[in-house]
Amino acid sequence: MRTLVVALMLVGLVGCTREARSPDAIRQDTATATAAAVRNAKAAAQGVVEGLRQKGPVNINKASSDQLQSLPGVTPAIANRIIAGRPYRTGGELLHRRIVTKAEYNQIANKIEAR
Repeated sequence: MRTLVVALMLVGLVGCTREARSPDAIRQDTATATAAAVRNAKAAAQGVVEGLRQKGPVNINKASSDQLQSLPGVTPAIANRIIAGRPYRTGGELLHRRIVTKAEYNQIANKIEAR
């Protein structure tokens, strides 16, 4: 939303310059600014949707394969390894027991729990 406002202000400022510009150039600048605003608004909306979907940490002791795969970087193979290694006392056990690599664990560490 903020980007859209900035883009509209930019278009307004461009329209107020003393430089003589062709209507085609103005249309092109407006189209470019509008396209950028739309892309940014879509990205922000997707972030909000993802945040709302993720209601809290995923319990690695109870989550289904699909729920585990909703975590960043978790493939079906990783989800199956996590399920096969249950139960866990802490999320860190995924790393210590070599269920996931350090890089994979870093992606999900703050999104998992073991209860």
